[in-house]
Amino acid sequence: MQVVGADGAHVGTVDRVEGDRIKLTKDSASAGFEQQSHAGHHHYIAIGLVADVEGDIVRLSATGANAVQFEEEPGR
Repeated sequence: MQVVGADGAHVGTVDRVEGDRIKLTKDSASAGFEQQSHAGHHHYIAIGLVADVEGDIVRLSATGANAVQFEEEPGR
């Protein structure tokens, strides 16, 4: 499933749901995490940011640019 912001911008791809967070795949092309230090590991989005699920698309209540500001690192 693809995760997109309220503006339709790609945020990532769902790996699975863990508790109250969506775990994104390691290779998700998240606009805010193109830096090398953030490559190669999972990021998480809080379930509370989900506005709707439309088929295989998870739409967030925040824009793509804002959503990556809410992404969490593993273990947080």
